[in-house]
Amino acid sequence: MKGKNYKIVSLYSFFPFQENLILDLKNKLLAIENEKDLSGLLILASEGINGTICAEKNVINFVINLLNKYTDNRNLNIKVNFSKKKVFKKLKIKIKKEIVTMGVSEINPSQDNGTYIDSANWNKLIKNQNTIVIDTRNQYEVSIGTFQNSINPNTKNFSEFPRWVDDHLNSHLENKKSTNIAMFCTGGIRCEKATSLLKKKGYKNIYHLKGGILQYLDDIPEEENLFEGECYVFDKRVALDHQLEKGSYSICHACGMPVSIQDQKRKEYRKGIQCHFCIDQFSDDDRKRFEERQKQIDRLKGVNQTIYKN
Repeated sequence: MKGKNYKIVSLYSFFPFQENLILDLKNKLLAIENEKDLSGLLILASEGINGTICAEKNVINFVINLLNKYTDNRNLNIKVNFSKKKVFKKLKIKIKKEIVTMGVSEINPSQDNGTYIDSANWNKLIKNQNTIVIDTRNQYEVSIGTFQNSINPNTKNFSEFPRWVDDHLNSHLENKKSTNIAMFCTGGIRCEKATSLLKKKGYKNIYHLKGGILQYLDDIPEEENLFEGECYVFDKRVALDHQLEKGSYSICHACGMPVSIQDQKRKEYRKGIQCHFCIDQFSDDDRKRFEERQKQIDRLKGVNQTIYKN
């Protein structure tokens, strides 16, 4: 771990969170940001907490102890990674209706969800001929890496998943009562909520990968690993490889889509201005603004590099 000064912790927990405690926790965390260089993105809602934080180890430990008090020591589904650089600019805390937006008010993941499957038993489950495997992430995440033979619902956001279930899930099931339904996502939160939805709709034999892809990559040796490609993450690293190191993707700053090294060699690609995903999405005026923004970024980088060398 030498040279890696920042500890990155992804976490989530479904539990009843009172509004006055949500506001109190937000204020305490923002105070810590001002004093101790805490960054990240956290979402707080009446159904729980979700997000990723980044700071030096002692600060992270302090924050986790604080979160344990507010969550009454519930399981935070923590996943840990390290980086030489900060992966967020600052700390953002959002208070929303849901910690991961599905838009179905009748379900309660803290009380009713599917069966956790740990990394060690996941391969056996998804190799079973009687199992279908569903990737509950967004289409652009699936496009850069997923499990072998998994179903891609082609959703733009998680709130489209319930409609996909209604319109398409039964066509993938040979027998609604006996087929295993195994679901996964980046860190476990979306597939956990998805299992709650399916149970509400009367489906049986519902499983989800505990800790998500990130935990799986940490647990399973590469020679036994059934995940293909890289795993998208919602910070500056963009995607992680099988060693949970920063992968080969970057972000198109015009449309926000992940672009590979090969994508950056395409004729449509102009750094900070456009990529092949958004070639027809923006006006000439938009592109002029993006170009000016990129020039400012490049100038700022040049200044910082000069200061660093001196």
